[in-house]
Amino acid sequence: MTKAHPTLTLNNGVQMPALGLGVFQSTPEQTVDAVTAALARGYRLIDTAAAYLNEPQVGEAIARGGVPRSEVFVTTKLWISDYGYERALRAFDVSLRKLGLESIDLYLLHQPLPSDFEATVEAYRAAEKLLADGRVRAIGVSNFSPKQLEDLAARTRVVPAVNQVEVHPFFTQRELRAVHARRGIVTQAWSPLGGVNVYMPGNPKAVKNPLAHPVVVALSQNYRKTPAQVVLRWHLQSGLSAIPKSVRPERIAENFDVFDFALTAEEAAAIDALDTGVRGGPPPEVVDSMRFSISIPD
Repeated sequence: MTKAHPTLTLNNGVQMPALGLGVFQSTPEQTVDAVTAALARGYRLIDTAAAYLNEPQVGEAIARGGVPRSEVFVTTKLWISDYGYERALRAFDVSLRKLGLESIDLYLLHQPLPSDFEATVEAYRAAEKLLADGRVRAIGVSNFSPKQLEDLAARTRVVPAVNQVEVHPFFTQRELRAVHARRGIVTQAWSPLGGVNVYMPGNPKAVKNPLAHPVVVALSQNYRKTPAQVVLRWHLQSGLSAIPKSVRPERIAENFDVFDFALTAEEAAAIDALDTGVRGGPPPEVVDSMRFSISIPD
């Protein structure tokens, strides 16, 4: 039995599920089972990336999951090592082959590349061609700052449908979300539960776990929900898309069981007020091919 899944309308009219499964740091062995469990539970948005090195396993799970392809919204991302026009087109074909699909629902540039923004622009122009050719349904970016969005807009035609960025109760990105609202860009939250502080614990300024904050814990007790469910409900009521990652079937089910309650405006505002302004992931201004030297195998 699945539950009704709320959707968000992208700026080109495409409907995208608001809540999905992320597979960042899921090993290939874990990914098939995680995506299979998510589809069985009712998820219809699956988010992967070339740099996650698990696109084939996402495709395998979709192929055998018993859900019609037309009902599954698949996102993947172009890695910075393949920026540039021709390289991006070739990398898209590689991702498509690995996924075993005929088209992608949402194709994102994984990071801005400030050290070679020309290549970033050319990669986005390649994505525009893929959109014009009908090989993707929507295109967007990930981890772009307001200034980088402005610079991209000055040199391209298609407004990104999505900017996938770090958002959680301790880092709410209000300024960036306001820019998105003005430009018609959906904010999609990676690390929506604040787990980025576990992934990158070396940051001495990293905030602690928002799921343990007394405000969140009290709300979870009031609604008889888990802290994670309260935070995901906050994302949805804030008009955001969220892609929590898990490989545990019980946690995957828990993260989807958020449609039978609603926070009040005051409760949502109390979570808003937990913002520290401190990000857990890398600032978008520091990404370069030396710091992130992943290369994507064919």
